[in-house]
Amino acid sequence: MARVTPPSSTRTGAEMSAAGLRAFVRIWVLGALLPVYLLTTFVGTFARVDGESMEPTLTSGDLLLLLKYPRWLHAWGLPTPYPRRGDLLIFKAPPDSPYSFETVWGVQHRPYNVKRVVALPGDSVAIRDGTLVVNGRALAESYASEGFIGDQNAQTLPPGKLWVMGDNRRIGASLDSRAYGLVDLKDVAGPANFRLWPKPGLVGR
Repeated sequence: MARVTPPSSTRTGAEMSAAGLRAFVRIWVLGALLPVYLLTTFVGTFARVDGESMEPTLTSGDLLLLLKYPRWLHAWGLPTPYPRRGDLLIFKAPPDSPYSFETVWGVQHRPYNVKRVVALPGDSVAIRDGTLVVNGRALAESYASEGFIGDQNAQTLPPGKLWVMGDNRRIGASLDSRAYGLVDLKDVAGPANFRLWPKPGLVGR
């Protein structure tokens, strides 16, 4: 015997509510929210600069394009040139450092930072006479501001660790690996080498 769907005028309130819920899920959750979630989680999103640690390359208020897919490709073991020395990365500083936390409205959290990668896993990094030395050679840093950099002994980065620094080298202008040490690659959201606003263009490397 064939099934007959009753006309909407004869449906109960429960049936109409269920139909409305299904339509909401289909249109808004599956049709709109899910693609946005997948895009911002696995492909890319926006990041706004707050502070002066990356001057003169970036200034407070700049809007960057954060690419997340290189991180996922790396995590899944797929070939990708990530990370690269010179990239601007969005990341969280090490959780065991007091410099990694800030308090907003009484709640302590680890904010995201943007700094430049200057040394990769396996690299040797040191600061000698105010000059950054990577693998025994002084690193040419045309992007960095003038300023004092305290010397630090050489260390070799273990697997999965990065050394990051802000482009602003004035005293106290940037909290980076000189203060909180090595950054774990697992705490990196991805590279952000493209500025969307106010002056669109590549800013990394």
